[in-house]
Amino acid sequence: MDWLWSWWDGVELWVVQLPVAVQFPVVMIVVLPLCLGVARLIDRVVDWRPKRSAPQPDVEPEPEPEPESEKVAA
Repeated sequence: MDWLWSWWDGVELWVVQLPVAVQFPVVMIVVLPLCLGVARLIDRVVDWRPKRSAPQPDVEPEPEPEPESEKVAA
């Protein structure tokens, strides 16, 4: 894991030393899509997890009664 921390420190140092006019596009082009992708992944995992862990009961819904306007007098 030391190589990862060392690499990240180098990237962070590189970004910090850039002028602000260059930092902003780097963040918008690289960091923003990365964060959106991670957020979507987390959202899908959170939505998927309850569906897999809690089985749905096999109960059919009761039919709704017909409205009075649709009944035909015999």
